[in-house]
Amino acid sequence: MAGHGGSKTAVIAAVVGNLIIAIIKFIAAAITGSSAMISEGIHSLVDTGNGGLLLLGMNRAKRPADEGHPFGHGKALYFWTLVVSVSIFGIGGGMSLYEGISHIRHVAPNAVLGDPTVNYIVLGIAVLVEGWSFSVAMREFIKAKGSKGSWEYIRSAKDPSTYTVVLEDSAAMTGLVFAFLGVFFGHLLGNPYLDGVASILIGLLLMAVAFVLAFETKGLLLGEGVDAATLADMRRRIEADPAVSGVGDILTMYMGPHELLVNLGVQFAPGTSVEESRKAIGRIEADIAGAYPECTRIYIEAESLRAPA
Repeated sequence: MAGHGGSKTAVIAAVVGNLIIAIIKFIAAAITGSSAMISEGIHSLVDTGNGGLLLLGMNRAKRPADEGHPFGHGKALYFWTLVVSVSIFGIGGGMSLYEGISHIRHVAPNAVLGDPTVNYIVLGIAVLVEGWSFSVAMREFIKAKGSKGSWEYIRSAKDPSTYTVVLEDSAAMTGLVFAFLGVFFGHLLGNPYLDGVASILIGLLLMAVAFVLAFETKGLLLGEGVDAATLADMRRRIEADPAVSGVGDILTMYMGPHELLVNLGVQFAPGTSVEESRKAIGRIEADIAGAYPECTRIYIEAESLRAPA
């Protein structure tokens, strides 16, 4: 079974980086009163907590099967990833949106903007730390996706931990750009409202990321199976066995990032003995498991051996 070593490294790097950045941003926000910096601080704090939830989900997913969970706990990662998406949407996006709207509503038209130097220093530090975290996440993401396109991989991946960190870090880097532009143009044009606009844009960005995560995780929680090409290859492998005359439905479901359940029915050629059928079942299981190591449970119904109705 494949491990979570690479994605776990990316998550830990994200947690450490976001915690450092959150502290620095809140200090800057307290000094300057910048709405965009408050939103960015909230964003980094939420990302820190989300990283912790992902680590929790990854650890829970490794727990072995028991009587209460005979197929294991693999879907725990999917559940906690969904919680992360809700957190990003409600806490990160919602609070940033509220902070921006509140700032625009209550800022005085003749407000005097303070010295933005602290904001620039903090944003510069944040870019360096976030860039380090993002580089770690991207390295693991590129390794995981192989030759697939980024969006193609996100749509097909069964381990959401790696691309969740990449999406969060991408949103964080983009959020830093919004915060910089809000502070810079706000002081350049003498317009204090632009700081609140930047905060609103950060909130909308986080909500968009949350929507993508929730949409992808929903399918995994409901029980996704293999893609059409994999299903066709499995059928071809089964039909190639000399003892098999036909293949019924092949039902698959991911019970975790690296745990695939396969149920299928086969019809054996007339005259096939029970012993020959048993050997054929062994060959089919070995062939499928060899080609697809994530197939941890394969159940084969020998339709020719069923008692007539």
